[in-house]
Amino acid sequence: QVQLVESGGGLVQPGGSLRLSCAAFGRSVSGNTMAWYRQAPGKQRELVAAITSGGFTNYVDSVKGRFTISRDNAKNTVYLQMNSLKPEDTAVYYCNLPGWWGQGTQVTVSS
Repeated sequence: QVQLVESGGGLVQPGGSLRLSCAAFGRSVSGNTMAWYRQAPGKQRELVAAITSGGFTNYVDSVKGRFTISRDNAKNTVYLQMNSLKPEDTAVYYCNLPGWWGQGTQVTVSS
């Protein structure tokens, strides 16, 4: 059984920062491609960022230069550092390990 537990969401003003965490239980984050997705109201879930087992990263164009995905193998945790947040970043953010999803954490960017 695999469990992904996200944390770090919240309400932030435009231009602010948040760091999301995804702690994995039952599977190693270092041996898998880990990803963050998001889903805004009325929209499809979209891939935001991913990191492969080899450490390669990729991002959706709308967050390039603002978001950074990373992992801490010792803590078996993946992070998403989000800077210069915009109202359009508002969504529920989900952690993904192939075949498994976290419960989601709400990020709201509003003044």
